[in-house]
Parts: sequence; structure tokens; C-alpha cells
Amino acid sequence: MGILKLFTKSAVRHETLPIRRDIRFKLPAERIANWHDKAGPTFTALLNTFSIVLPIGERFFIDAVRAHRDLVTDPELQKAVTAFIGQEAMHGREHEDYNEALFARSPIAPKFERFVLDVFGLIKKHLPDHFALSATIALEHFTALLADSVLRDPRVFEGAEEHYANIWRWHAFEETEHKAVAFDVWNNAMGHGLYAYAVRSFGLVAATIVFWGLVIPVFLVIVKGENKLTDLFSWKKAFNYTLGDIGVLRRQLPNYLDYFRPNFHPWDHDNREYMEEMKQFIYQLSNNNE
Repeated sequence: MGILKLFTKSAVRHETLPIRRDIRFKLPAERIANWHDKAGPTFTALLNTFSIVLPIGERFFIDAVRAHRDLVTDPELQKAVTAFIGQEAMHGREHEDYNEALFARSPIAPKFERFVLDVFGLIKKHLPDHFALSATIALEHFTALLADSVLRDPRVFEGAEEHYANIWRWHAFEETEHKAVAFDVWNNAMGHGLYAYAVRSFGLVAATIVFWGLVIPVFLVIVKGENKLTDLFSWKKAFNYTLGDIGVLRRQLPNYLDYFRPNFHPWDHDNREYMEEMKQFIYQLSNNNE
């Protein structure tokens, strides 16, 4: 009975209802390679590399959730799914604008985008729909963890160019807001049994290997293109932001591993207090776009 409880505790939990916000950031293209002087060009290049995959990923997530939407009977979750789709569409649009500047500067960037598009296309073509949803909730977990680091530590974007800092803060806030939506759709579609747990866990392992296996080589090419591959000072600052004192990746390792707990739910990592602290900032961004 105790083992069964591990697989049945997680359920739909409406901690927060996402809100679709139509915000445009008007990023200065000339700052694409050096928009975060304080963190250095290597860390900037890492976030720029993340941005390349985001529009494709957002569309993939939307399609994966839509494919299972008919299985959702809870009216509040239906509303959350609608808002999730709206938010992801806005994220994709703004990061497409972001990526235009990167594509103009780095020849590898548009090639990488096309390759990632092909990879996601193969997943959708050759694997069952629930595998795509498993990949979606895994990558949503990953982005939610990075978003949590942004919400918790203002130093992450302290000193960065305002527009670029704002797009990442906004993205982090909304990723947190909808971090459980796809997961709750998964639970509705797949239930809480051993098979669902196995596919969910495999999804995170596979997504982690594929994501970093794709991102790291391209990131290094972009750094090389900026003539920073041997810039030890820039690497030192990037280490501080990813694995060192600020440690946006290091600090999230326990939360990353928590995903493998059978009764895990994204809102077990409760960071609503940090969302409250950022609400006024998000409200001002929305008002400035009206």
C-alpha cells in the first residue's frame, strides 16, 4: 500500500492560473553579443544559444498539450491549458525577434535552428503522442528550474542591458506561472501508474542528454565566433553564474533530481513568494505595452 501511495499522491493542483500577456521588448540588435557585460560574453552566449531552441520548443510544447487536451475534464485545467498555449505563443514570437539579431551575427545559429526543427519533427513523426508530452513535461521542468533561479536571485540579470534582462525575467515569471500545466495534462492523460512514471522519468533522461548534446557544441562555436574561446576571465565569470556562487544550474540540481520521485509535482517546489515580489515588475511591463 505504501508503494501505491507513491504513485497516486500527485494530482491537479491549481496553485496559480497563467495569464497571457502580449508584451514586445524591442531588443537592441547591436547588443546581441554583449548584452550582459557583468556576466561576460560566455554566459551571454549560453543564454543566446538557449534562445535559438525556444521558438521551436514552444511550438512543440503547444502541439503536445493540444494532442491530449480532449482528455482534460477539469474546467480550471482547461482554462490553464488555454493560457499556457497563449503564453508559449508569446514566448515563441519574442524569441524569434531575439534570434534575428543572433542569426545575423552567428552563421551557426540558423543552421542549428533548422537542425533542432528536424529533431523535433522526427520525434513527432515516429513516436507516440504521449512520448512528445513526456518530452514536454521534462523540458518544462528544466525551464521551470532555470526560471526559479532567476526569480530567487536578482543578481542573475543585475547590470544587464535592460531590454534583454526584461525578456528573460518575463519569460522566467511566466514559465513559473504555468510550470505545472503540461504536467497536470500528463496526469490526466496517463494516470499515476508504473508505466506513466517510467515514461515520464525516461523523458527527462532523454531530454537532458539530447538538450545538452545539441546545445553545448553550438554554444562553443558561438563563443569561438566571438573570439572568446580562450578568454579565461570570461569563462570564470560564466562558471560563477552557472556553477559557482550565483549558480543558476548548481542550485537546481536537487530539484532536478526530485523529478524522479514517483509522486513528484512541480508545485512541490513552491516559489510563489518570489513571484509575488516580481508581480509589480510584470504589471509595469504589461502597462508599458498598452
